[in-house]
Amino acid sequence: MINKPMIGVAAAVVLIAAGVWYYLQSRHAALPGAPVAEQPAPAEPAAEPAIQHPVPPSQDDSASKAPLPALADSDPALSGALSGLIGASAVKDYLLPENIIRHLVVTIDNLPRQKAAVEKRPTAPVGGSFLAEGDELHATLDPQNFARYQPIVDVVGKLDMRQVAAVYVHFYPLFQQSYQDLGYPNGYFNDRLVQVIDSLLATPQPAGPIQLVRPNVMYAFADPALESRPAGQKLLMRMGPDNAEVIKSKLTELRAAITAAPPKR
Repeated sequence: MINKPMIGVAAAVVLIAAGVWYYLQSRHAALPGAPVAEQPAPAEPAAEPAIQHPVPPSQDDSASKAPLPALADSDPALSGALSGLIGASAVKDYLLPENIIRHLVVTIDNLPRQKAAVEKRPTAPVGGSFLAEGDELHATLDPQNFARYQPIVDVVGKLDMRQVAAVYVHFYPLFQQSYQDLGYPNGYFNDRLVQVIDSLLATPQPAGPIQLVRPNVMYAFADPALESRPAGQKLLMRMGPDNAEVIKSKLTELRAAITAAPPKR
């Protein structure tokens, strides 16, 4: 869907940077008179997944000693920390003030999926109206749409990602708690964040105008290969090549700051 873009999705990953699986097993009683099968030995407990990208230690001694609030009370502290990075006015303009960490975690986790929940986004939607050239049968994405993203991209482009990473590392226990609450009791959020960044960095850049179709109220990519891409990648393609390049550059810097491992090629 293209007429309600979610700039908050990409911004959320830069500014810090589902569901629960149920395994149901059925037990069948032995038939009367049938030999009782030998009971297998109790299975070994499943090992927790190995952490691939441990969060680096904090480089700011004063920040590392500051006590963390409870997750439910973390909005003022995180808003204050982000205000120090991008300014209070930018935080007010772009960041929704409630449940920031929970909404960041949900949105980030959903970026590699086909859809990201609009009601869980951590930032305000981009302003302006979606524009397409042509008619409903033969339409292309109007390049004038790219300007709608320029204000937030300008903010992201000025971020010092080492400072962003320092804030992220300081608040990491709350991100981890929120991720486990989301339905990943054995998951490690930093591993998921790195996976999401790698997915975004793999976003292709379509050559020429992007063809659109309008099967209902919303526009969609005419190319099924593009429409089937993850939600985060489709967002970057809708932003235009120049804006997407800025976001990718900052994501690369963030990835380097939160893990020593290079991106997979």
